[in-house]
Amino acid sequence: MQTFRDFISSEASEKPHYLVIGHPIGHTLSPLMHRAALRFHQLKGDYFAIDIQPQELADFISWTGKPSFRGANITIPYKRELLSMVDRLDESARAVGALNTLVRDRDRITGYNTDVDGFRYPLEDYRDRLKGESVIVFGTGGASLAVEKALEQLQVEQIVKVSRHPERLQEDDYLLCNYHNWQEYAEESVMLVNTTPLGMAPELSGSPVKDHEIPLLEGKICYDLIYNPAKTRFLAQAEEAGALTIGGLEMFIGQGNRAFELWTGHSFPIDIISTLLKERLNPKIV
Repeated sequence: MQTFRDFISSEASEKPHYLVIGHPIGHTLSPLMHRAALRFHQLKGDYFAIDIQPQELADFISWTGKPSFRGANITIPYKRELLSMVDRLDESARAVGALNTLVRDRDRITGYNTDVDGFRYPLEDYRDRLKGESVIVFGTGGASLAVEKALEQLQVEQIVKVSRHPERLQEDDYLLCNYHNWQEYAEESVMLVNTTPLGMAPELSGSPVKDHEIPLLEGKICYDLIYNPAKTRFLAQAEEAGALTIGGLEMFIGQGNRAFELWTGHSFPIDIISTLLKERLNPKIV
């Protein structure tokens, strides 16, 4: 991880490069994934994680006009902030109201949201199970926006949004509840999704579900967007209840693959990248 100022003054900035920007950014495994794909396809360029301060966003947008800049991933907290700073928004970013990928097309920068594709990626085999059903989504931040769009594409009938402050939200299309009464919707729901940072390293004990609520997970699909650790407390609880679990690593690979396709026209070597990420997250898995 580098600061923006350090990167633009380095020799690496003069060569073809892709970036992931955010603040903070030290936890990301995106460079490991995209560098492996660049090597596999023998493409020119490198990929760097850059910590950008809010006051540097305008300078970053100017930087995207450099010939050496090839594309970028955007993470917390800039997925919404950059919406008004790009030249064009793809339908995916407009629909979600957030972007996570910048693509350079000649002299224009287009914002995309590949989180929608990434979230849907491991759910394709469960389309029939989800169609017409109810899903509980923990969290109402930027990540939840892409989840909601993907669930609509999967023809989910009802989305129950769980928020610490549902009274502050204005939603006509979704049911709203809090962490004290979401249990009322558990029986009728087929899937529960954690879009919050609860359980993310290094705070491994966090979960949107309390231990006495574990039985409510029985028979459900439980999906956690967090990929570090590979098995969060929420997923461990789901396993204890006998639920089907999906970790954030699959979404992480899926959204990264879509971004790489937009930049290069090539797809990830999925098996290679999956193995690399699992080895990094937990050497005992592989």
